[in-house]
Amino acid sequence: MLMVCGFVKLRSRGPGAHSRSAAPAPGPRPPGPHLQPAPGPPPRGASRRQVTYVRSGRRAPPTGDRRRTPEPSCCARRGRPRPKGPRWHIELQPWAGPARSLDEEALRFLSYISTTQIACNRMSTFSLATDSSPAKQPWSVCLDDRFGLAQQIHNKQCRLYSLGLGGDDTRFEVDMARNGCEVHRFDPSVKSAHVLESQRLWHHRLSITWRDPHPAVAAQRSHGSARKLGSILNEFGHHKIDVLKADLESAEWKVLENLILENVLEQIGQLIFEIHLHWPGFEVSGSDSSVVRFWYSLLKELELKDFRLFHSYKDLSKPQLFLKKDLFNASSCYTLSWVNTRWK
Repeated sequence: MLMVCGFVKLRSRGPGAHSRSAAPAPGPRPPGPHLQPAPGPPPRGASRRQVTYVRSGRRAPPTGDRRRTPEPSCCARRGRPRPKGPRWHIELQPWAGPARSLDEEALRFLSYISTTQIACNRMSTFSLATDSSPAKQPWSVCLDDRFGLAQQIHNKQCRLYSLGLGGDDTRFEVDMARNGCEVHRFDPSVKSAHVLESQRLWHHRLSITWRDPHPAVAAQRSHGSARKLGSILNEFGHHKIDVLKADLESAEWKVLENLILENVLEQIGQLIFEIHLHWPGFEVSGSDSSVVRFWYSLLKELELKDFRLFHSYKDLSKPQLFLKKDLFNASSCYTLSWVNTRWK
């Protein structure tokens, strides 16, 4: 999901602002190995080499600067490369009607995002201990036993990734960490490469991108701060994410497209995305009707991957605009939650 619907366009990053090699942020390596095997059986989806995050792992300060506060060391790198996705583009859905008009496309799309596809009987928002009303809260996870998230949280084997662009409300992440999730929040405005806020809550100075680096620029900047999500999973040695929350201020459409094309969705249990409808989004172009058709086709790809929408939140506090027009009684922001019905 995504929240904070600002209308200020971000400067798009040029190619080469990140590295596909997923190298760690610049700076000295932590002194000596600090990874220990986790006690008990390995969590679901983990390989034999289980990473345990310890508070004592620190980066050594640079030579000659002993006043600098050392940073905690976060995640072990894995050398196994992720396979490339076989697809170059998504399959567009047929037009909503013969006229190929904005009205036809918008009405189909808005009906789709406003109609849940599966019932969730145990839905939680900020507090996992209370039954707060999901109709009034955007960030929701499904805790029905059939999807396993509640058990993963109880067993302290839940992992949540939160993708943002600075200034986000972090109450959801704090609450999930407090209740047993290992939370990784990615935000390029974080002051240090890796910040350990509490025992289970990490902040990483990384932004999520959908672009491949230009080879010439990548060779010069091997420590870029932007990564594809698949590269981060490989770098951190994480093979599954129980919950992926995203508030990317109109970059969500291209990031979602990348997750589909590179088959990263199979590693995700639940998606919480805030979508922005007041303009097409970064690097999305074409007529208004073709833009909405592209949006709709992306969400239908989720359905083809066995994701089902269980919660839809229309943000009435934001301007009621749809592609810069006051039409269709639509909000400029919706928060949508899907569950992977094949999640194991």
